Amino acid sequence: MNDFPHAPPGASQEGEPPPRRPSRRKVLAAIAVSAAATAPLLSAGPADAAPDRRGDLLYIGTWKQNQVHAVRFDPGDGTMTSLGPVAQVSSNWVVAHPARPVLYVAGDEQGGYIRVFHIDDGSGALHQVGELATESAPGVTGGLSYFGLTADAETLLAADFPAGTAVTVPVHSDGGLGSVASRVQDTGSGPNPRQQGPHPHHVVVDPSGSYVLVADFGADRVFVYEYDAATRRMSRGTPDGPGAYATAPGSGPRRLAFHPHGRAVYLLNELTADIQVLHWDRRHGVLTTHQILSTNAPDHTGTTSAAELAVSRDGRFVYTSNRGDNTLVVFSANPGTGLLTEIQRIPCGGVTPWSFSLHPDGRWLFVANEASGTVNLFRVDPSSGRLTDTGNSVAVPYPDCITFRVGGRRHAAGRS
Repeated sequence: MNDFPHAPPGASQEGEPPPRRPSRRKVLAAIAVSAAATAPLLSAGPADAAPDRRGDLLYIGTWKQNQVHAVRFDPGDGTMTSLGPVAQVSSNWVVAHPARPVLYVAGDEQGGYIRVFHIDDGSGALHQVGELATESAPGVTGGLSYFGLTADAETLLAADFPAGTAVTVPVHSDGGLGSVASRVQDTGSGPNPRQQGPHPHHVVVDPSGSYVLVADFGADRVFVYEYDAATRRMSRGTPDGPGAYATAPGSGPRRLAFHPHGRAVYLLNELTADIQVLHWDRRHGVLTTHQILSTNAPDHTGTTSAAELAVSRDGRFVYTSNRGDNTLVVFSANPGTGLLTEIQRIPCGGVTPWSFSLHPDGRWLFVANEASGTVNLFRVDPSSGRLTDTGNSVAVPYPDCITFRVGGRRHAAGRS
């Protein structure tokens, strides 16, 4: 990545001219703050509240467009209806709370801001109710490349790409955010001009809840920090600092995902566009290499850039996107070892598949094709894992990430 997390392949360094976008002809051809929340959030309705039958909501971040877009999705017939922009805010990353009508939006401004919005399930509209600066002092360089919630939705984990830091933030029962609980500083650099210092790109908690893993693009490392779920804090561990897994120089670690059985970790490297299967020793917090596969096509030439990674809920399939080839690559996973076999390579439906998201029901995959300005829908075969392009898409300017508010609930209480 560049000084900010989602720089396209071949992006410039800070202070240089921005990267040139593909021409319209090529695009068309390819397609053919301080502290906790400033206001309390409303509690969700009772668990047995009637589902909103108007379908799911997709919220889509946009790269340097200062907008969040919304789409209404019917998972029954796979139709998407654009609701247009619903917030004017920097949106490097967006995450919906799994149980509350709450959307978190990360910005690229100095300070590493996360903004909290209340979701109106009926209209998809957003109302900002909180804001948090994740960096320790005003004006500190920051720009969040990723954040996500732990499985219990009680902690938010964030990676600050330019600052080289990762943080943990407590999440209140109503979805509001507390103050930053812990902050760690990565160290190191790599041989690529875009690796002049540490640039964390992804943060995950291991299945045991004892460690936090940070994929650092700039340092060519996966750092392993100790984690205390009770205090929601991560620490450097021994006096020698955190454990670390070293990739080949110039790899650019970007994404991490655990296999459901917890013994294998998948690491996607951006600059070399390879996926690694790592064995996870949860007793000692140690990663070791088991397999390395390229996500590039055999005849690939030109820019090399892998982007997104996801594992199916049952652990049988692993999905990646390749921005150099404009493809999605599907692997089958051995249920015991987690080792991978490529089973499909399919065009992404647009240009520059920046990210994608698997729908929670496992039958759909949405691709944010950043350079072509579309979110494209693929059908997932749950038996084979293979993808089929439905031909359905919606226009969104420079989409960079997608999250879901599934089966929104109607609430008896008033809304903000």
